[in-house]
Amino acid sequence: MSNKKLIKQMRKVVEKRGKKAYETAKEAILKERFEYEAIREALLYFMGVWPNFHHPALLSLACESVGGNPETTASIGASIVLLTGAADIHDDIIDQSATKNSKATVLGKFGRDIALLVGDALLLEGCTFLGETCEKLPKKQRKTVVDLVKKAFSEMSGAEAEEASLKGNWNVKPETYLNVMRRKAAIADMAFRVGAILGGASPEEIETLGNYGRILGILANIRDEFVDVFESKELENRAENECLPLPILYAFRDKAVKEKIIPILRKKDLKDKDAFDIADIVMTAEGVLELKKEMDYMRERGIKCLGNIKATKINEILSILLEATVEGLWNLSTSRKRRT
Repeated sequence: MSNKKLIKQMRKVVEKRGKKAYETAKEAILKERFEYEAIREALLYFMGVWPNFHHPALLSLACESVGGNPETTASIGASIVLLTGAADIHDDIIDQSATKNSKATVLGKFGRDIALLVGDALLLEGCTFLGETCEKLPKKQRKTVVDLVKKAFSEMSGAEAEEASLKGNWNVKPETYLNVMRRKAAIADMAFRVGAILGGASPEEIETLGNYGRILGILANIRDEFVDVFESKELENRAENECLPLPILYAFRDKAVKEKIIPILRKKDLKDKDAFDIADIVMTAEGVLELKKEMDYMRERGIKCLGNIKATKINEILSILLEATVEGLWNLSTSRKRRT
């Protein structure tokens, strides 16, 4: 199967698995009354333009992989949608990200103040929804789930705080930033553990699925880092207000490569051609080829984790999810040029 078909197939699976939880989250936040109409308008925009099917889909897959009913994960999945939405909006404020994937963020469309309040609204609703949902669980299970969610968001917040401290530092060691990527994968780790718990998994199964989720999350994060190299406006914002994308940091290990890229990054208005020129240099850099090897190694470890999964069908889906995060990365430059 081609990479394009592979990714398209997985997007359908993820949307189908996560849609119920997402719609539940959307209904919950939009039924709240806000005296200032702009907040509701911004919430409506965010929930419509930036749907999160991914995390509730992971809960569903984990639950079914151990023999559980995936439908039981929808309510907790909805709370995760709300909480991750809050984190995403607050992260955009920190990074001053007005656009992502060529779409305006809440910050870019409504401004900082409204974005901050919308993030707060999602956070409050997510915590409330999680508490109400967990009340229906057995006491021991309830405490375990709540603790896992708290721990995951705490770990991710710490990673994002460290990431913010790296702003403007073009000499960051790639290993330092890769460690940030690992910690930001805490939500995927948690989603698989919680889904497994809801499915009645053994401690060994929970640990196995959590490890798989961490690997999947790291690879997905690194893939996003590669994509940002090709997006001129995103790359420009990262050069000014964030940490440079991980592949560029790996490419900077070669002084000659670094000297080629820096003059382009220092331009005040990066064009698509500038991003492609940087990408062409980055994708063949020795340090980036080492990163690819590390990604391949992580993928292999993830596949090994699936050896103990009961459900063959789910095992296949989880294997393809891993493949979809790494396949086609080295063809990004060609495919993007064809579209422009």
